[in-house]
Amino acid sequence: MKRLMTLATGLMLGLALMTANAFAASDVLKLQLKDGMVEIKMRPDVAPKHVAQITKLANEGFYDGIVFHRVIEGFMAQGGDPTGTGTGGSELPDIQAEFSDVPFDRGVVGMARSQNPNSANSQFFIMFKPGYFLNNQYTVWGEVTSGMEFVDKIKRGAGQSGIVQGPDKIIKMRTADKF
Repeated sequence: MKRLMTLATGLMLGLALMTANAFAASDVLKLQLKDGMVEIKMRPDVAPKHVAQITKLANEGFYDGIVFHRVIEGFMAQGGDPTGTGTGGSELPDIQAEFSDVPFDRGVVGMARSQNPNSANSQFFIMFKPGYFLNNQYTVWGEVTSGMEFVDKIKRGAGQSGIVQGPDKIIKMRTADKF
């Protein structure tokens, strides 16, 4: 009887893990770059509005073919602007800031915005190195869990502006369950 209970407990635990992983696929963003696949664990627990907007845009194909227009060595790679200039966004409304305690470590994904904290729309950035001066100034909505070596290969821009000539593109971006 004890053996049967152990087996049943193991099966229930396995089923629970499979269910949790299946559910989690909607919180994982796959980002296909020229050098390989990047997976981003989205953080709806800290930025639910931002995650919802990124998810909607990604699954509609909005990000496919969009460039990383601003890439600064030792800082970050920024993309998500359909104009490629750093001034554009989607047709969806801007999102109010959702600042959190999550620090801007290497691999953290944050939302780009103008001087107005409530102006985030579709542009995002991935940190190459920690940038703690951004903490509580920009919204964190995810973190790279695999493929950071491919993010590191994104073509860099020149000077302090980081504007890239002949920039790398996002080939495809979707949630894992829609990829």
